[in-house]
Amino acid sequence: MQEFKPRKTLLGVLPDDDVLSQCIHCGMCLATCPTYDLTKLERSSPRGRIQLIKAVARGEMDLSKIFAEEMNFCLDCQACETACPAGVKYGLMVEAARVEVDNSDHISPVAKAIKKFALKVVVGSKRNLKIFSRLLYFYQNWGLKKILHTTGIINIFGKNLAEIDNLAPKVSRKFSDSFLPEHYQPKSETKYKTALLTGCLMNVMFADVNKDTHELLQKIGCKIYTPKDQVCCGSLHAHNGDFETAHKLAKQLIDVFSREEYDYLISNSAGCGAFMKEYAHIFKNDTQYAEHAKNLSSKVKDITEFLSEENPELIYKSVEQTATYHDACHLAHTQKIVNQPREVLNRVPGLKMIPLEESTWCCGSAGTYNIIQHETSMKILNRKMENIRNTGASTVITGNPGCIRQIEYGAERFNVRAEVVHPATLLNRIVKWKET
Repeated sequence: MQEFKPRKTLLGVLPDDDVLSQCIHCGMCLATCPTYDLTKLERSSPRGRIQLIKAVARGEMDLSKIFAEEMNFCLDCQACETACPAGVKYGLMVEAARVEVDNSDHISPVAKAIKKFALKVVVGSKRNLKIFSRLLYFYQNWGLKKILHTTGIINIFGKNLAEIDNLAPKVSRKFSDSFLPEHYQPKSETKYKTALLTGCLMNVMFADVNKDTHELLQKIGCKIYTPKDQVCCGSLHAHNGDFETAHKLAKQLIDVFSREEYDYLISNSAGCGAFMKEYAHIFKNDTQYAEHAKNLSSKVKDITEFLSEENPELIYKSVEQTATYHDACHLAHTQKIVNQPREVLNRVPGLKMIPLEESTWCCGSAGTYNIIQHETSMKILNRKMENIRNTGASTVITGNPGCIRQIEYGAERFNVRAEVVHPATLLNRIVKWKET
């Protein structure tokens, strides 16, 4: 029998009986789980998957094909953690289980090789990610993509590949680290000392959001440190079980941001912010990094969290606009940031915020889920788009890059007329520069 042996992860050794026994099987999680809602199968619910993990960990059942499928069928949206009265850290369990699945015979060697290449070789290296992104920019903008799609050649390489290709974010013409200054000093009084995470995919695919975030901080009167040599925070690797690379990247990022003094480290990506807030716990037993990691984690703020708590004096342009807000999973369920974005947006005169039904329900992006589990992802996205359609809002606001692209694609696919923007982008359009 193939046992599920506890494996050391960034957040401890999981799973053990203490962790696995936290679930009291009350069923409060069932109504919040998108995959259980689709299948009505107990094994596709959080408590069902915990039972599977427990059985395999104790050697009571094999690490089977069904086990592997269920661990990867989960979105890891962590809505169940928000609903759980016992405080079960379900996300840690399923991420640890995925490591075991990746090391089993139930993942093909080709899939393993592709995943390793994408995480270690491409995203794990800032230089390689830039090279890959420039090639992708050429493919997207110089006719090759159009040729493959119009001729149907792309469909030869795999089912749904044309749709998945259209889901990919557009590579930015200029990467944000090429035009954002490393140091920005306000011409007048410095109100706040901040640092800005430009990220990995944010840097090459959402450079406009980084630009808007930087400009918004300027308008507030922030001194901004944006190191040119910052790297990926490691969140993508940690969530996909590559803890070695995640640990390495996290240390590099801590080193970079420890060179300067600042009060807040601003993040505009929900997944990145969530992971950096865990650095203190990740490195708590590391004598070299424990104090630096704790210091960095304590300063991490999502841009909307920062604006809500500090409530800086802002001058707004006059607007007449309807909008609705979608909660990114890593913002709402992991960081527990739900009210703050709405508080900030409700301060904008003329911006009518329309409540979104099931706003904390996952959009189906979930990192690479919309690629690996494409058909399921589209069912979940359809539900999200119908809720957005029902608001009648002209704008959808959300604070995570994956959600932005997923909902943009949903608007195209399901014919929903709405612009999808990051809160920093919307606010930068509306907030005026102060006269000096």
